[in-house]
Amino acid sequence: MHQNADEFAYMLRAQRAAYGGTYELVHHQLRDLGISASMIDIAAAADSWRPLLQPNTKVIYVEAISNPLMEVPDLPAVAAFAKQHGLTSVIDATFATPINLQPALDPGFDVVIHSATKFLNGHSDLIAGVVASSAEIVSQIKSKANHLGGSLDPHAAFLLHRGVKTLALRVERQNANAALLAEALEKHPQVAAVFYPGLPSAPRYELVRELFINGGAGGMLAFEPYGGMHAAEAVLKHLKLGMVAPSLGGVETLATRPSSTTHVGLTREQRQAIGIGEGLIRVAVGIENGQDLVDDFMQALDAAAAAAAAAPTNKVE
Repeated sequence: MHQNADEFAYMLRAQRAAYGGTYELVHHQLRDLGISASMIDIAAAADSWRPLLQPNTKVIYVEAISNPLMEVPDLPAVAAFAKQHGLTSVIDATFATPINLQPALDPGFDVVIHSATKFLNGHSDLIAGVVASSAEIVSQIKSKANHLGGSLDPHAAFLLHRGVKTLALRVERQNANAALLAEALEKHPQVAAVFYPGLPSAPRYELVRELFINGGAGGMLAFEPYGGMHAAEAVLKHLKLGMVAPSLGGVETLATRPSSTTHVGLTREQRQAIGIGEGLIRVAVGIENGQDLVDDFMQALDAAAAAAAAAPTNKVE
């Protein structure tokens, strides 16, 4: 989208907590291209973002549901701020899916992106991405993709077409399972915090109910057990139905510690600064029987607590 070298001073705006790969892209790879970036706190009022604008600021980027803390920005406010200041607004709606936030262009964003590898495909067997925007912007992106790569191979396209056919059914089940699991985790005595936008205790819960269709708050959640990293590792070790892996959006339930996987590229201090504790567990909820999932996580928490009680000399962070 840049025409000459002197235009490579564009600013990219990004929310404070985002996917680790996005964080590294924004703060490292894009800087090699002369594109600098600043982070904004999506929990703050839009007025507080204005002083951070530079004459060459061009883009504001947000995740519809942030990874891994499941924060939902005031999406209409972000889109309105972008329009007011002549910025291109980009939203990553991967966690929300087009089923829950449909269409994502409604809040007023210029560009909607999805990691099609995840929910759109739903079977954890391909790598793909989707960009939805105006014909003008899509034309520019197609031109760049044609020259720089990134084209989907025929078999992957076939698999993605297969996956999209069951998207609505899968997401409906994942919504229900995630809500059930989040509610159970919130009540468990070994859990310090639960991050799920569909909980009444979540920030902007009323906004989520307003923006997301039929109350569907997605199939992603996170929680922190008491005891930090060692407790989290013990919980993961004792899972039987849920698998320990960093991906998401498939039919199976996956759990991981972001500090050792998705956000391992950040320093511990950087993770702490954006609210990602060493004991945080992110869960990508699948389509299994919901009560079976709840039972599995409850027994894993109980087993981890019992193991800790039996070994009092273990360090607890």
